Amino acid sequence: MEFPSTKNANLSICILIIACSICYFNSLFCGFVFDDVSAIRDNKDILPTTPFINIFLNDFWGIPMDKEQSHKSYRPLCVISFRLNYLLDGLNPFSYHLVNVILHLLVTFLYYLTCNNYVNAKISFVASLIFAVHPIHTEAVTGAVGRAELMSSIFFLLALLCYDKACKIEKDSTKFMFSTGILASLAMLSKELGVTVIGLCILHELCIVHNMHKVIFRSLFNSKEASFSSETKKKTVFGSSMRLLILILTLVSLLLFRIHLMQGANLPVFTKFDNPASLSETIPRYLTYMYLPCLNLWLLLCPSDLCCDWTMGTIPLVSSLADSRVLVILCVSLVLFNLLHVIFKSCDNFSKQIIFASSWMIIPFIPASNIFFPVGFVIAERILYIPSMGFCLLVSLGFYKIFNQCKVTNVRKLLVFSYTIMLFAHSLKTITRNSDWMDEQSIFLSGLKVNAKNAKLYNNVGHALENLKKYNEALILFKEAANVQPDDIGAHINIGRTLNSLEKFNEAEVAYRSAKRLLPRASPGQKLVTRIAPNSLNLFLNLGNLVARNMSRLEEADNLYKQAIAMRSDYVQAYINRGDVLLRMNRTEDALNIYKQALKYDKNNADIHYNLGVVALEQGKPDLGLTYLNKALELEPSHPEALLNSAIVIQELGLNKLKPLAVERLLKLKDIQPENEKVYFNLGMLATDEDNVFEAEVWFRQAIKLKEDFRSALFNLALLLADQHRPLDALAPLQQLHHYHPTHIKGLILLGDIFTNYKRDLDQAENCYMRILEIDPGHVQGQHNLCVVHVERGNFREGKACLEKALALAPNEQYIRNHLNIVNSKIEKMDINKV
Repeated sequence: MEFPSTKNANLSICILIIACSICYFNSLFCGFVFDDVSAIRDNKDILPTTPFINIFLNDFWGIPMDKEQSHKSYRPLCVISFRLNYLLDGLNPFSYHLVNVILHLLVTFLYYLTCNNYVNAKISFVASLIFAVHPIHTEAVTGAVGRAELMSSIFFLLALLCYDKACKIEKDSTKFMFSTGILASLAMLSKELGVTVIGLCILHELCIVHNMHKVIFRSLFNSKEASFSSETKKKTVFGSSMRLLILILTLVSLLLFRIHLMQGANLPVFTKFDNPASLSETIPRYLTYMYLPCLNLWLLLCPSDLCCDWTMGTIPLVSSLADSRVLVILCVSLVLFNLLHVIFKSCDNFSKQIIFASSWMIIPFIPASNIFFPVGFVIAERILYIPSMGFCLLVSLGFYKIFNQCKVTNVRKLLVFSYTIMLFAHSLKTITRNSDWMDEQSIFLSGLKVNAKNAKLYNNVGHALENLKKYNEALILFKEAANVQPDDIGAHINIGRTLNSLEKFNEAEVAYRSAKRLLPRASPGQKLVTRIAPNSLNLFLNLGNLVARNMSRLEEADNLYKQAIAMRSDYVQAYINRGDVLLRMNRTEDALNIYKQALKYDKNNADIHYNLGVVALEQGKPDLGLTYLNKALELEPSHPEALLNSAIVIQELGLNKLKPLAVERLLKLKDIQPENEKVYFNLGMLATDEDNVFEAEVWFRQAIKLKEDFRSALFNLALLLADQHRPLDALAPLQQLHHYHPTHIKGLILLGDIFTNYKRDLDQAENCYMRILEIDPGHVQGQHNLCVVHVERGNFREGKACLEKALALAPNEQYIRNHLNIVNSKIEKMDINKV
C-alpha cells in the first residue's frame, strides 16, 4: 500500500473528506428506518446480555441460521460493530449514522489509494470524487444496515492493495498473500459479496500482471503470435502460479464454509413478490434477468429516481421478445461486445485499465444477478456500492481519454464544466435523498413517488402510520396495497390487523379469511407440497387471536394454531399461542406439553420459559414457576412479564432474602415501562412488607396517579394510612375506591370503621354496612358492624336484635356473643333503672 507520490495528494484527500462530510452531514439526524428496525432495534444479538457466541450462530437479523424464517445472510462482523455501537450509545441512531459516515470516508480514502495502483493520481482523484458523492450510495451510507456494505468494502479494498503488493514483491510476498486471504474472509464475513474480491485479484494477476488479454486477442486474430510475449515469459511463472493457487484455495475454502453454514437448513423462502422473475416461466425469467443489470447500470448513470424497495410490481416481467425492453438488452450487449473488441484490439495500457474497471463493476455484481441462485430482491441499491467503484473508475478513464485527445481549449473547459455540474447535481441529489431516510413514513412515501405500483411500499407506509396509532390512515394505505396487488396476502393481513385495532372485529375476520383463501391449495386428490412464506403464516396467529376473543370459539382458535404448526413444525409462536388458548380452556396439562414441545425447537426462547412459569403457577407450584421465570430472565433480562411476575411470586412467597432482587427487577421494569401502574403497586407492597411506610405510600400514590380506578392500590394505600393512625388521610382513597368499585366490601368495612370511630358520622357508617349487606346478606362482619352503629346511637334493643341475627349467621364467633352479652347487660340495667 503506497501513498500516491504527488504534491497534491494531501489536498486531494482533504477535498474528498470535505465532499463526503458535506454530502452526508444531514444523514446523522436520520432515525432507524426500514431494515434498520429488524437488524438493529429488534435484534437481540446486539445486546450485551445476549451471549456473544450467538452472533456466530445467527444470521444478520438475529435469527438462527437453521430456522426456515432465516434469510441466511451471515454477517457476524457487521453485527459485532452494531453491538459495539450499542455498548457506547445504546439505541441512539446518531451514533450508528456517525460510524457509517466515518466508514464511508475511510472507504473513499482506500478507494483513492487503490485506484492509484491502476491509474494516475488525476484519474484516481476524479473517480474518487464521483464515488464520494454518488447518490446511489445513500442507501448504503444513510441506511444503518448499509454498514455491511461499508465494512465489506474496506476489507475488499485492503485485500486488493495487499494483493497488488504481493505481485510487486515476488520474493517476500507470503505475508501479503496471507493478508489477502484473511482480508477476503473478513470482507465475506461483513457481507457475502465481499468474497468476489478474489475474482478481481485473479483478474489482476491475469490481465494486469501477465497481459493475458493480449494472448487471448492474438490467439483469436493472429495465430502466429498467439504465444506469450517476451515480457510475459520473463515473469516468474512459479510465483504467479502459487498466487493463483492460493487465491483459488481461499475461494473454495470460503465457499465450502458458506455451504457448511447452510447444511441442515433450507434456502430462504422468497415469494413471487420478492423476486417475481425467479418464479416465472423460462423465457420471461431469463429475459428479465438480462434486463435487470441494464436497469442497475442506468441507476449508476442517472440516479434521479431512487427507491428503497424495487420488489413486487415495480418492474414488470419482460414477458416476450416483443417487449420493447429487449431493445435495451440488445443495445447494452452491443456496447459491451464493442467495448471488448476495442479493448482486445488495442492491447495497450489503457485497455488493461478499462478491463479492470469493467471487471470491478461486473464481478462484485454477479452474486446479485440471479446467475447462480435466485436472490430475495429485484434491485437493491446498496449492493451497487462496490460495483460503483468500477463504474466511477470507468467514467473517469473515459473523461480523461476524451480530455487528452481533445486539443481545443474551449471544449476542454466544457468537459470540466460538465464534470463540475455532474458533481454538483450528484451532491445535491445525495443531500436531498438523505432527508428521505429521516423516518419510515418519509422513506416509503418517497418510494411511492418512483414506484406507484409497489404494494409493499403502500404496506410499509401503512405500518409507519400504524406505529403512530393512526389506524384509519393506515387502513387506507393497506387497502390501496390490496388494490395494487390483489393477491398480496400480507396486505389483507394488514387490513385485518388494523380493523382489529379499530375494534371492527367482524370486518377484521373477513379480511383475514380473504387472506387465507389466497394461500396455496392442493388440487383435488393430491397432497399439497409447497413452502409457505413465514410471514404468511402470521395469518393463522392473527385470525386465531381474533377468534379466541370469544370463549365459545376457543376450539376454533386451537385448530387454526394447529394448522400453522402443521405447515411449519418449528413455528414456535404458534405453539405459544396454542398453549395460551389451552390454558384458557383449563387444559393445563395439554398447555404444559405444548410449551415443552416448543422448547425443543427453541430452547432459548424466553417467552416459552415464561409461559411454563405461568402454567406452574396455575398448577399451584410457585417454586417451579419462579424457576421458569428466572430462566426467562436469564435468556432475556428485560422480559417485562417475567420481571413483574417473578417479583410478585417472591413477594407472595415471603422470600425475604430475595426481596431486594424483586425490588431490583421492578425498578428495571419501571425504566422499561414507566407507565405500568402494576410496577409501582408491587413496589409499594414490597415496601409495606419491609415497614417502609413512606416509600410504600409514594409507590401506591404513583400507581393511582397512572390508573385512578386501581382498586388494589387504592385499598392498600387506605389500609396503610389507617394502620399508621392516619384514618382521616385514608378517607380520600377509600371514597375514590367506593366511587369506582362500589361493591368492594373490604373497602366499605374500612370506610365504615373510619366513619364510626373517627368521623363519628354514624349515618355514613350505616350506609356503608347496609351496602355490604345488599351485596352479601350473609356477611358477618358487615352485620356485626351495623349492630355497633345501633349501639353507638344508644339503640340497644335494635342493636340486640341485630347482634342476634349476626350470631345466627356465625354461631361460633365468640366476639359477637360477648358483644351481645354486653348489650343485654345494658338493657337489663336500663330496665332496672326504669323500675
